[in-house]
Order: sequence, then C-alpha cells, then structure tokens
Amino acid sequence: MPAKGIVMRGEGHFRALERMYDSAPCNAGLRPRLRVERGKAEVRMEATPAMHHAAHAVHGAFYFKMLDDAAFFAANSLVTDVFVLTVSFNTELMRPVQDGELIARGRVVHAGRKLIFAESVLSDGKGRLLAKGSGVFARSSVVLDEHVGYVIEGGEGAALDGKE
Repeated sequence: MPAKGIVMRGEGHFRALERMYDSAPCNAGLRPRLRVERGKAEVRMEATPAMHHAAHAVHGAFYFKMLDDAAFFAANSLVTDVFVLTVSFNTELMRPVQDGELIARGRVVHAGRKLIFAESVLSDGKGRLLAKGSGVFARSSVVLDEHVGYVIEGGEGAALDGKE
C-alpha cells in the first residue's frame, strides 16, 4: 500500500488496477483480459458455449459484465486512492454472438467532483457492434490497497506530492 500522501499516477496505477481485476474471484472462470489507460479501458474475453442461454448465443449478463467492467475501469483510472462504485448502468443489446473474441472498450465522457460518467461499446472480433452501455460511477470509501488486490510492483508511478 502506498504510504500516506503518496498517490499513484499513470502506468503504475493502471497496472495495479489490472492486477486487481485479475485477482477478482468473479473473473476466475471467465479469464478476461484488461488494459487500462487514462480515462479508457479495454476488456477482452473469449465467448464459450458455457456462456450461452437456451437459444445458443452469449447471455446478456456477460455483455453487461464486459460493458460495466470497461466503463468502470475507465472511471477508476482517474481515481487513484479509492475504489469507485457503479451507481447506475444502462445497457443496449444489439446483436447476438455465439463464439469468438469479445472486446469491450470504455471511456470517460465527463468527470465531476463527485460523479464520473463513462460509456462503453462491445464488439466481436470482426468489429461488429454487439452492445452499448453507459454508467455513472462514484468514489467509495474502499481504499485501493492489497486487501482488494491493488498491488504496486516496485513503487512504479508513485508521486510524493499527494496530488492527482
């Protein structure tokens, strides 16, 4: 955990968010891959038959998870001291998919003092739009530290000025 007054910036913060995502129990069976940049995030995952509903296409719950994750981590890329929470999230499902790579890309559209607004799109490996989402995120009281899987390797990206 960074010492009090040390704020993670840039690449160190982004990689720590990625490690936190990888350590989340809900991702163990799905094995998604996350990449975070400032105000942006991308989640990739392979669609499998285990994700199908009775009509043999990927269930919308997986669309939602990927859209929310991409928007969430785009938002948390701007918040370096605490976990953000999803306040609300809207999803529009446009096209079914059975297999192949799924790619969700999220980006922050507005960051205020209390709320962060982000949107995301889900596409298949051929670039076809599958779904869109938009969410509102807020700072929580959950500190970003090793207890939530936020691990800083070698102190990379630390700043001693205490400013974001």
